[in-house]
Amino acid sequence: MSPALRPLRKREDMPDFVREALAERGLMAAYEARPAYQRNDYLLWINKVKGEQTKRRHLAQMLDELEAGGVYMKMRWNG
Repeated sequence: MSPALRPLRKREDMPDFVREALAERGLMAAYEARPAYQRNDYLLWINKVKGEQTKRRHLAQMLDELEAGGVYMKMRWNG
């Protein structure tokens, strides 16, 4: 299938606890500077899990990666 014909991935909603954590750590600008696919992937990764402890662990990793810069899902990223 040609890339132009692929359906777009659903855009994930940002939960309030994620928005609050980004604001508390002063990382909203770093989050918004990431490409749309990364922002959506992070939210999907957080939203899809059922357990609260896992959600918080995923959130913490996202925040740490945004703060460090140059990291995306534990991989080096040059953005």
